Amino acid sequence: MADLAERLATLPDPRDRRGVRHPFVSVLLVACSAVVAGARSFAAIGQWARNAPQDTLAPLGARTTSVFGVRLAPSGATIRRLINRTCPGGLADLLGRDPVDANSLAVDGKTARGSRTGDSPAAHLLAAITDVGQTVTQLRVPDKTNEITCFAALLAPYDLAGVTVSADALHTQRDHARYLVTEKKAHYAFTVKRNQPTLYAQLKALPWHNARAKYYARSQGHGRLETRVVQVLTVTDLGIDFPHAAQAAKIVRHRTDTKTGKRSRETVYVLTALTSTEASPQRIAEIIRSQWVIENRLHFVMDVTFAEDASTIRTGHGPDNMATLRSFAINYLRAAGHTNIAAALRDMSYEPFTRPLDLLKIG
Repeated sequence: MADLAERLATLPDPRDRRGVRHPFVSVLLVACSAVVAGARSFAAIGQWARNAPQDTLAPLGARTTSVFGVRLAPSGATIRRLINRTCPGGLADLLGRDPVDANSLAVDGKTARGSRTGDSPAAHLLAAITDVGQTVTQLRVPDKTNEITCFAALLAPYDLAGVTVSADALHTQRDHARYLVTEKKAHYAFTVKRNQPTLYAQLKALPWHNARAKYYARSQGHGRLETRVVQVLTVTDLGIDFPHAAQAAKIVRHRTDTKTGKRSRETVYVLTALTSTEASPQRIAEIIRSQWVIENRLHFVMDVTFAEDASTIRTGHGPDNMATLRSFAINYLRAAGHTNIAAALRDMSYEPFTRPLDLLKIG
């Protein structure tokens, strides 16, 4: 894969050529490095740039201002204007991780609550993340529409042959199933809830008492003990009205609160294009659990570690591009072996002008 600077150089510079002082790629590299160092806002990125020493600005390609080669960092205002105007889709694709080696891909959306302005709704971002927690890309959902309209556009740039795409009940759409199987040569695993009453009733009425393919699992965490029972049926000839459906799963979750002892039970149905030879009940359970990866390893980290919901970045492409920079930082930190992103950012902060560049292999 081309290095970071080469990838960013393929993006179009949104500025008019007249009066341009700072190289486009250099400003983006400054922003990437600052966010990896823990910057959460444009002001913080600008402050990082303002305090960066010459031996940090040089490999970032900062402009020179004299015959002595003194480097000058872009101001916070320059960084803000450029990120607000940069093509968000292109930036997300270039800073994301290629899913070519992924086993499964989870798709889910999140609202950046602090980006709401007056009568304008907050930015809603649809993201795709691999089963090992690497963000592939994200897309801002246009106002007055919903995630369904952006599903195909989000995944279109990628080779998904053989990859299983999971999504929540909102995306249990016939068009999505056809798109994945027919056009992308991928598989799907979609949750079915009562928002699809006819399909839900069909699955509920299946002869689950005849299911011989079963899987049991127990886990403990987040203050609860959970037991999952997964039953799987081949539905090819059972009249299920959904494109390319090969198997259906019934997942019953028994949960016990370890503090109060309160018990609860939840039943979830899943449809998948994977055949019985391609996916066992255990594999289907793993794919469905990987859907939670996007909540636990992306959305939770964005909110708790980067305080995304508290961010007041609202104008232009600022909300989506800052979210891309945050997920980019998470990708690199996680690929370097960090399992706790908050702790990783603290490590970066001890040497904020060298460790981020080393991590990103800049210089």
